[in-house]
Amino acid sequence: MPASAKPREGFGPFLGPLFGPFGGGLSMGWPKLAGGLAVRLARMGRELRAAVTSRRAAGRDADVATRRPAGSVTLVGAGPGDPDLLTVAAVKALAAADVVLYDHLVGDGILDLAPAKAERICVGKRSGRHSLPQEEINTLIAAQALAGRRVVRLKGGDPMVFGRAGEEIDHLDALGIPVRVIPGITAALGCAASTGLSLTRRGVSRAVTFVTAHGRDGERFEPDWARLADPQGTLAIYMGREQARAVGQGLTGAGLCAETPVLAVENGCRPDERHHWTTLGAMAADGVAAGKGPTLLLVGEALRQRRQGSGAAYAVDDLGAGHHRGQRLDHD
Repeated sequence: MPASAKPREGFGPFLGPLFGPFGGGLSMGWPKLAGGLAVRLARMGRELRAAVTSRRAAGRDADVATRRPAGSVTLVGAGPGDPDLLTVAAVKALAAADVVLYDHLVGDGILDLAPAKAERICVGKRSGRHSLPQEEINTLIAAQALAGRRVVRLKGGDPMVFGRAGEEIDHLDALGIPVRVIPGITAALGCAASTGLSLTRRGVSRAVTFVTAHGRDGERFEPDWARLADPQGTLAIYMGREQARAVGQGLTGAGLCAETPVLAVENGCRPDERHHWTTLGAMAADGVAAGKGPTLLLVGEALRQRRQGSGAAYAVDDLGAGHHRGQRLDHD
């Protein structure tokens, strides 16, 4: 090589800034340069994949943070009125509620078991009049649950006995909303306990039939009287005050003895509980003397012995309220 010729520096000075230690000039040799570049590119690829993964994870975390939690619905039986007759499970459900949708028939003091911050919405009925149509109640329950709230649907008595629970469960199931049911003491059993009446009796009454005196809105009350007129059974007729005369006429017309005892229990298991004794024939003529409170009719020979002894002072076991002590069965 001529003395005046300078050695070529190659592309090292230009590759240096781009490839850092791997751009030191072609004098390093292509195999070495290619190997260093591969290492750097591999590292850059790993860093890029890590960044993408991190960003995706951050996005998922943001979604989780903004996503509403799944709500739930619990149908709770409030029992016949006395708060002390609630189940432990019912008390726990109320204590955990974000919102309580309740009926008019829920006893005083039961709503107080929900947290002070819980929203309370009355959706119930009184004397057959509903504050909301059932379809709107279904929609309201679902909307509260879909908003991520713990919903308690509080029903008088037991949710599964004339409580329209089936319609609400079907609606929620269709939307994939979890539903739990907590049973309560139904009115017939609560009234039987508070009055000291056994609804069955060996050799006298072998069955108990629960009947509602109200159908769907506008539906005529016309049950199968022949099937209900069983002299060896006891009838518990819910919401029976307004239909008492029709009940008496239907049962006597189907052959049940006119002297069959009847007890109308008004405001069962509450401080103002009242008892009204009559017979099936008298009820067919005059109805019952109950007031405006919710009234359950008990009909059957299983009541006869208790009615015959109703002139004696009678104290109910302490159910917690303490208001039933010394109550007599024969007062009007």
